[in-house]
Parts: sequence; structure tokens; C-alpha cells
Amino acid sequence: MREVIQFSIFKGEEYFVAEGVNIPVVTQGKTLEDLIINLREALSLFLEVEDLSKYDIQTNPAIIANIELNNILYA
Repeated sequence: MREVIQFSIFKGEEYFVAEGVNIPVVTQGKTLEDLIINLREALSLFLEVEDLSKYDIQTNPAIIANIELNNILYA
């Protein structure tokens, strides 16, 4: 069983978006702070109602979020 739930975070046209890599959870926020608040809520609701064994995830998994950085200036 997996011990980690992964999220990919990126900047959309107007909002930051978090998409579950190995679970069907997607949320957004105007700022990164808003996104984290919304992600905690969405993930909490998901974990309350879903059978994690259906996704091959153990109870109390760790959460890893990868942030995609665009338009970085190189020195």
C-alpha cells in the first residue's frame, strides 16, 4: 500500500490549482495560502468518505505537493 498522497500544484490563468496525482481531488485558490486552506479542506473531506484501500493508500498517509514553477529568470 502507498504511504503517500501526491499533489501537483501549478498556476492556472487566474488561480493556483492542486491536482491529486493518485487520488481524484482537485481544488484551487487565488493565492498559495488560499490554495493550501482549500486543499486541506478538500483532502479532509475525501479522507472522511472514501475507502482508501480502493486507491491502495494506507490510513494516515503523508502528503507531498510538487509545485511547478514557470517563468523563472536565470542569472
